[in-house]
Amino acid sequence: MKKFDKDRLLLGIAAPVLAIVVAFLVTALVLAATGKEPFSAFGIMFDYGLKADSQVYILNKGTTYYLAGLAVAVGFRMNLFNIGVDGQYRLAAFFAAALGGALTLPGVLQIPLIILTAMIVGAMWAGIAGVLKVTRGVSEVVSTIMLNAIATAIIGYLLQQGRLGHLDQAGTKISTKPIPESSHFFEIPTTPTPIWGFIVIAALAGVAYWFVLSRTRFGFDLRTVGQSGSAAQASGVNVKKMVVTSMVISGAMAGLIGMPTLLNDSYEYSGDFPIGIGFTGIAIALLGRNHPVGIALGALLWGFLERGTGKLEFEGYDKEIVGVIQGVIVLCVVIAYEVVRRYGIKRQQSKVGEELAAQARNSDQQEVSA
Repeated sequence: MKKFDKDRLLLGIAAPVLAIVVAFLVTALVLAATGKEPFSAFGIMFDYGLKADSQVYILNKGTTYYLAGLAVAVGFRMNLFNIGVDGQYRLAAFFAAALGGALTLPGVLQIPLIILTAMIVGAMWAGIAGVLKVTRGVSEVVSTIMLNAIATAIIGYLLQQGRLGHLDQAGTKISTKPIPESSHFFEIPTTPTPIWGFIVIAALAGVAYWFVLSRTRFGFDLRTVGQSGSAAQASGVNVKKMVVTSMVISGAMAGLIGMPTLLNDSYEYSGDFPIGIGFTGIAIALLGRNHPVGIALGALLWGFLERGTGKLEFEGYDKEIVGVIQGVIVLCVVIAYEVVRRYGIKRQQSKVGEELAAQARNSDQQEVSA
């Protein structure tokens, strides 16, 4: 049993490591094909990425990416592809920002209220896709893509002056009314810039994700439905209820994605609020194999790539290189996991065959002795 667990751990580590190594090799070939020196580029990335201000940047970006990875991973564990995380977190951040700017409560009350509002909005928006799937058989991929577009339209309609939009003093920017300073989230003082305090909430969200999925009956049922809906149904699990519940939880987690930026950085929602993080979460969840520790490492890697390739652009490298690296990593992750999975199955089958052969030999020896 111990040997099997060890092998499973090694196989689990092998896939992301193989993916990253192959991704960097492919990227090196791309750089070389464009007349650039690969080792020089990687040297610039690592030197810049290890600087103090870069480390703070990576941690802050990683906080947001980590929450995105968790939101996607909840659906993945249920065998659901919640591609609507992007719309869910943006809509949640918008309404949370609008509420936060409209209230003047003490921070100890207003901050939890803002966060709770974001989680509720994200949960409700994701829940629509869950209900459509169990009542009408609509694929969550199709419904969440459409809900992303609808979320964008709703935000665009409401983020106007005279509605929920607020024109700044310069008359050049429309945003929600700024959240009062008393409701800004705490920061961890570092030089030269502080670390966003929401990293603590992200860590707690990761612990909650691990505990619920690994140490509760609900988590067991969720994983069972993800592996085989018919088997779960036969064991008494309400599969339809689990689908809706999983989408709601995924959406609630998605609601947290925009909170680090909102409460630690921008303090308002405007047209330049980060977009596309939900899709980044898909890659990070894949890279981390839906495990909270793996997702954390994937989020930090993504932050490092953004920081390092930003320096490459400043040094004269093509700005598209970051997209190349990230795209290659995602592709390599999918391929590496499949290769490792097949190898693991063959290895397990080989072990079972060896054990059966050993049992047969023992049985023959016992018959001869008798």
